[in-house]
Amino acid sequence: MQGLVEFVKTLGASRIAAMGAVTIALVGFFAFVIMRVTTPQMTPLFTDLSYDDSAAIVKELDRQAVPYELRDDGNVVLVAKDRVAKLRMSFAEGGLPKGGGVGYEIFDKSDALGTTSFVQNINNVRALEGELARTIRSLDRVQDARVHLVMPERPLFSRDKVDATASIVLKVRGTLEPQQVRAIRHLVATAVNGLRPERVSIVDERGQLLADGANNDPNGAGDVSGDERRAAFEKRLQSQVEAIVSSVVGPGHARVQLTADFDFNRVTQTSDKFDPEGRVVRSSQTREETSSSNEARENQVTVGNEIPGGQRQAQGAAAAGADGQPPRDENRKSEEIVNYEISKITKTEVSEGGRINRISVAVLVDGTYGKNDKGEVTYQPRGKEEIDQIAALVRSAIGFDQKRGDQVEVVNLRFADTPATPINEPTGWLSAFQFTKDDIMRAIEMVVMGLLGLVVVLMVVRPLVRRVIAPELGAPVLLPGVVGGDGLTVDPLAGVAVGPDGELKVDPSPTSKMIDLAQVQGQVHAQSVQKVGDIADKNPRETVSIIREWLHESAA
Repeated sequence: MQGLVEFVKTLGASRIAAMGAVTIALVGFFAFVIMRVTTPQMTPLFTDLSYDDSAAIVKELDRQAVPYELRDDGNVVLVAKDRVAKLRMSFAEGGLPKGGGVGYEIFDKSDALGTTSFVQNINNVRALEGELARTIRSLDRVQDARVHLVMPERPLFSRDKVDATASIVLKVRGTLEPQQVRAIRHLVATAVNGLRPERVSIVDERGQLLADGANNDPNGAGDVSGDERRAAFEKRLQSQVEAIVSSVVGPGHARVQLTADFDFNRVTQTSDKFDPEGRVVRSSQTREETSSSNEARENQVTVGNEIPGGQRQAQGAAAAGADGQPPRDENRKSEEIVNYEISKITKTEVSEGGRINRISVAVLVDGTYGKNDKGEVTYQPRGKEEIDQIAALVRSAIGFDQKRGDQVEVVNLRFADTPATPINEPTGWLSAFQFTKDDIMRAIEMVVMGLLGLVVVLMVVRPLVRRVIAPELGAPVLLPGVVGGDGLTVDPLAGVAVGPDGELKVDPSPTSKMIDLAQVQGQVHAQSVQKVGDIADKNPRETVSIIREWLHESAA
């Protein structure tokens, strides 16, 4: 201890302070590195949280004493990677995150006894809006959603009923396709009683109108333009043709372009057709009348009575009966009325817009590739029979109609791009070394920390330690000596002289010379021994014979 105390005294206050500063810096640095290395990897627990959900989650994490980090103003909560799954299941059990807004949980803690019907109706609308917003947020590309419902009540003594309406504001990632917008409209319309899809308005966060809720089309298809319908039809048919052609020529070896000509005119036609052969008796009426009279006809004004001479008498005698009675006058009248019903066919045809006038398809297929005798890749076109078979498949896929004017062209040409090379996925034990992005970043962080620690040790710690310790090892020990004429204090034993300015000068003495000579001789002997060893390794037989001769000579 006395020697340690003497050593500390010889260091001085400045050197002790420097050593203390270096020690504190090293301890802090290595503590930071150890904490950074041993800290568990943090991964997002939930993202895109509302402030209410973020506050509830943080409160629950504090209660469970789980370390966490907040990012993006509290919208992202990070926890240790190994606890993410367990915490998510725990929060799901508690109904977190709620996704913003208020859902049907608003009725869980409500006081039904002291609540009026007006408040109940308002809460019902709020709950329905919140649930619809949560459902819409679960869709792909939808980051956030807000729903407003207007469900008016029919006034008293009124026959007219006002339709319900809805307004939706979406915050999307990218752009929504028309069919996705229609899906959202129908989703909301079917969830609200009395709401039609065409009464739902949708706006994105940039103020762009995605769906107009003022459309009064009873079919609910007014939000779909003719161009959108044609594009959707062409895309669907093109994908079907490309799938069936690619299954024959291979993926990436076929290009399909399809164009459809649509007629969007809406035509209403009414026609009446009468069938004369299809008569049906509707009503029949028959009437017969008979009248008789015994009066003589002499006084009647007739043509026979006006004939002069015996003709009048002859006619009277002939008209008399055999019994001598005067003749009877009988009149008969028959009338028949028949009403017929003629068959009639009334036909009303309504041709909706969107009829296909013509379909044109262009299919480009690549040839086949092989290798010649030299191992070079060669191109071979496809045969005419194969092209005709592909054309027949395309005609069947599009519903080819020659009367309609459809056209199908299948051409075989070589593609400009080279054939795709299949990617060999690692299998077996190589698949175990497939690291994720987080694993790679973690490994890079560990390597950087290790290199930084090594650089600090070599570039900072080592020079400081040598600067503090090395001067003490070579410091002159002042012994009683002789002061020379030039003002130097000379130690005759060690050959060390100290000048007036403190500069150290070494005077070679016989003792130091002997030490240097011994060191040189030792190095020479060491090199000689090493050379002898090398020679013995290279010539083992000669070495053994020489050693045997030495043994025999010593024995003699």
